[in-house]
Amino acid sequence: MSVRELVVLGTASQVPTRHRNHNGYLLRWDGQGLLFDPGEGTQRQMLRAGVAAHDLNRICVTHFHGDHSLGLAGVIQRINLDRVPHPITAHYPASGQHFFDRLRHATAYRETVRLTQLPVSADGELDRTASYVLEAHKLSHPVESYGYRLVEPDARRMLPDRLAAHGIAGPDVGRLLRAGELNGVTLDEVSEIRTGQRFAFVMDTRLCPGVHALAEGADMLVIESTFLDEDVQLATDHGHLTAGQAAEVAAGAGVRHLVLTHFSQRYSDPQEFERQARAAGFTGELTIARDLMRVPLPKRSAAAAEGYGR
Repeated sequence: MSVRELVVLGTASQVPTRHRNHNGYLLRWDGQGLLFDPGEGTQRQMLRAGVAAHDLNRICVTHFHGDHSLGLAGVIQRINLDRVPHPITAHYPASGQHFFDRLRHATAYRETVRLTQLPVSADGELDRTASYVLEAHKLSHPVESYGYRLVEPDARRMLPDRLAAHGIAGPDVGRLLRAGELNGVTLDEVSEIRTGQRFAFVMDTRLCPGVHALAEGADMLVIESTFLDEDVQLATDHGHLTAGQAAEVAAGAGVRHLVLTHFSQRYSDPQEFERQARAAGFTGELTIARDLMRVPLPKRSAAAAEGYGR
């Protein structure tokens, strides 16, 4: 059975706290695991969350600040120690190649797994699988940073009532799907396009075009909200977002489920992030991320789930 969920491994900004580990986020997507921004301590957080090295297929690093990348060394070595049987693909800003190389070879170990490096140097498509297209868009931070976006290809949803009205059933449905026409009935007459799901991951950045491009139409947007709105100047100066800014982006982009994370240690009440996000006009599902929580992607509507097709 396919599972699509976010496993939150860490949510702290800059330094870990007693209750928040450095960043780390695993997206489970139809049997694949995408690990985003493995900060220091990610390997231990994976153990606590029940995530194995074998669950990983892809590692995506937004930028090379320590709270988003220091865990790479441990994760890569664990992948090799556990002899993961499939190749792993790593994405990261191409300008940080020397940082990736240092972390990958930080200490001596035996390499047993093929790690494919596909660095990011421009906006656009990075890779394509049967169930998603992975894209990247540049963000605005003191060091080069990219956000990531998964887009499931659109599919056809057959409409049972229209099929029945035309007397099409059983193997004829498959024939119609393959040929696009059957006995004078076209595919468009008995089906509709089902938009694929979209997941977006936005870390350290000011407001910029890349933020909006990543968030557009996302079923789930995981986005940093390092500061509260009263500290907006600090956010801008250091290349970050406030809770209100992140929520305004989500509202304008039609996001269904907003996940706020990457919180500064200066704030003691995490619910203030929720209050400010709601005040900014976001009315969809909202999660204030906590370490080790699991957040399922929004379910498809009942109308989209019934009928034939994927």
